[in-house]
Amino acid sequence: MNIRVLDLILSRLFVAMITLLIVSFAVFFATNLLPGDTASILLGQAATPEAAEGLRRAMHLDEPAVLRFIHWLLDFLRGDFGTSYANSMPVVALIGDRFVNTMKLAGITALLAVPISLTLGITSAVLRGSLYDRVVTVLLIGIISVPEFMVATCAVLFFAVYLKWLPALSFANDAHSFADMLKIYSMPVITLTFGVSAQIIRMTRAAVIETLDTTYVEMALLKGASRGRMVLKHALPNALGPIANAVALSLSYLIGGVIIVETIFNYPGIAKLMVDAVSTRDLPLIQTCAMIFCLGYLLLTTAADIVAILSNPRIR
Repeated sequence: MNIRVLDLILSRLFVAMITLLIVSFAVFFATNLLPGDTASILLGQAATPEAAEGLRRAMHLDEPAVLRFIHWLLDFLRGDFGTSYANSMPVVALIGDRFVNTMKLAGITALLAVPISLTLGITSAVLRGSLYDRVVTVLLIGIISVPEFMVATCAVLFFAVYLKWLPALSFANDAHSFADMLKIYSMPVITLTFGVSAQIIRMTRAAVIETLDTTYVEMALLKGASRGRMVLKHALPNALGPIANAVALSLSYLIGGVIIVETIFNYPGIAKLMVDAVSTRDLPLIQTCAMIFCLGYLLLTTAADIVAILSNPRIR
């Protein structure tokens, strides 16, 4: 690895750290701007002003916001995510199983969506202009045009209400066999796959077509290289950077999409936990869940940038 590549990677990591600091600032102050008084919400309608004021002091809500942010950030960096206001439990304990469930849903979606999307994107680029390419393009337009909540609602109506093949709600803890897992994860995974696949297919197709139009690929064809060798040996390695960015950006879409899916299917993940925490104004829980989503997005985009740097022969 030469100095130029190392400098680019280190600069990208530095930018990611600065971005995470800015995001943490935005998350903390955005959650504190939520309407309503936390102490009054936690005590209920029968709360007296004295009791609400005492609870605010106990939770340090009477301190300046900047001071509370510094304490929160330092605790977060040490791995101390605080205590839930609503449950009086450590946030880590509340998130543990939910985090595993969300990662399981995202992992299954990625294992299904990425290979299918890359295959469709590459083959439609190689066969551009054909009937197959036009069919894939029309399907892409249709998938992108339908919002995710509509896909989830239609899936529930069709598979759960009319056909009664699948449960309308997805309880991950009830999966005791492979058949149970198929029933529980089918509709959430299909809904997320629709949103993720469309972007990967579109961007992969564009990246491969741009590479196939280069002079060195044409030279490989003139020298007698087969179409398969031309794609695998010459086109794909040089399109790896844009494809990695497409996959990372599309998988980061899961961060937003999983909130809708977990809410509609009542899936016990982090996104559903965060939505429930908003209703009770549980600030430590909301902040931790938001930071986990932001950190996941940054990790994906940073990893894609590093892959793009390492796969670029001009930089090497």
